[in-house]
Amino acid sequence: MIFDKLKKFHIVFDSPEIDSTPVFSSGDVVSGKVVLDLAGESKVESLKLHAEGFAKVHWTESRSAGSSTAYTQNYSDEVEYLNRREVLLQADNGELTLLSAGRHEFPFSFQLPEETLVTSFEGKHGSIRYWVKVKLHRPWSTVKKIKKEFTVIEPIDINTPALLAPQAGTKDKMARVWYRNFGQVSITAKIDRKGYTPGEVIPVFAEFDNATSRSVVPKAYITQTQTFIARGTMKQKRAVVATLSGDLVGARRRETWHGRAIKIPPVGPSILQCRIIKVEYMLRVCVDVPGTSKLSLELPLVMGTIPLHPFGSRTSSVSSQYSVNLEWLRMAIPEQPEPPPDYSSVVTDEEAGLQNSTAPRPEEDFSGILERPLTAFIQEFRFRPPPMYSEVDPNPQPINMRPRCMTC
Repeated sequence: MIFDKLKKFHIVFDSPEIDSTPVFSSGDVVSGKVVLDLAGESKVESLKLHAEGFAKVHWTESRSAGSSTAYTQNYSDEVEYLNRREVLLQADNGELTLLSAGRHEFPFSFQLPEETLVTSFEGKHGSIRYWVKVKLHRPWSTVKKIKKEFTVIEPIDINTPALLAPQAGTKDKMARVWYRNFGQVSITAKIDRKGYTPGEVIPVFAEFDNATSRSVVPKAYITQTQTFIARGTMKQKRAVVATLSGDLVGARRRETWHGRAIKIPPVGPSILQCRIIKVEYMLRVCVDVPGTSKLSLELPLVMGTIPLHPFGSRTSSVSSQYSVNLEWLRMAIPEQPEPPPDYSSVVTDEEAGLQNSTAPRPEEDFSGILERPLTAFIQEFRFRPPPMYSEVDPNPQPINMRPRCMTC
């Protein structure tokens, strides 16, 4: 039987470097070979390849139908992105093919769809995966199957007008405990653009006006929100991925950040084009007021894969810049800093109440971000670490900023 003679049966992707994980994007050609190593002469009916790519979500929720009745509701959905079939070995007349002992290689090649695919992703309630599956059909034997995944990263070029636009906002609130007012707190914040890449540092320009009778603590956070959608129902998972704490602002005093730096950790790129899975980022600038709810201002972020071109120039093609960017995937993982706080400590009481009333409470842990060290999550772990920086810019740039208005 061929089962006894089959020593090796595996898939090898063509890759520039040995043992490196291949990374593709829409329109690329995926190539490689299927290797059969036989201990003796064997007969084969066919050798067939099937390339697939799916986004899938699934979760369950408990429901109560009365005091003594409970049931589980399942939510699931999927979107197909890739479906290619190829016959690697099969006789035209349906007869068996006789293979001699030794190593046999069967090359394959197929092109990914030209339309935009979605970046590979692994989360608690869903995933986006691409793989190649090969089936070996033999007479008088069960079908032998092997499967190997590959990574897709859709490039997001932050050198576009929408992602280069500054983001700014102002927010204030009256700090009160029960029926007693302590005065007003306001935040004005600005960042120079919306699009960034992992490893960059975001300079935060902000002004905190504390007109209360208590000291307040300004902070900034980068948050990630994973959204899973099925059957008209949404499941969200949020986490804080980076933090920045400022100095205490005394009662009736004002504090200004002249480009305080918050570092972007090695997280995955934004996923915005998938119907059932989204990954979004936000810079949240907050003020903690002791004894009352916090004030929070949100500025949207997009995590890209193609970094900012020096002086806005485009001296090389997007494909070449993308290939350079993929060098980050091979870098060693830097030692991780102290974990940031739970998402629940960042949101305001009003936001927490609104979330509870409109959607299931989001899970507040890091398993969705750092869940599995798979090749599908390489982009999240192996970006090149950023250069050393100081929270206080040693060469601050002058900025014209009137009090309480940074959008002027």
